[in-house]
Amino acid sequence: MTIIGETIAKLRRERGMTQEALAEMIGVSAQTISKWENCTTCPDVALLPVIADTFGVTIDALYGRESAGKEIHPDE
Repeated sequence: MTIIGETIAKLRRERGMTQEALAEMIGVSAQTISKWENCTTCPDVALLPVIADTFGVTIDALYGRESAGKEIHPDE
């Protein structure tokens, strides 16, 4: 999934962070950040809340999604 890697790169650059700084903040290597941003690999699902919290965004935002404002009603 390329969206998440592109989003991480965009958010990191907007905040003036290096890959090394982001890596240190979330407990991975700079090489891992590079692989995510180059869409070679994707972050482990367990890291998504950490990444989202680091950037102050939702997990949906990492995937390029905005709230659709739809509620699911199982009775309908």
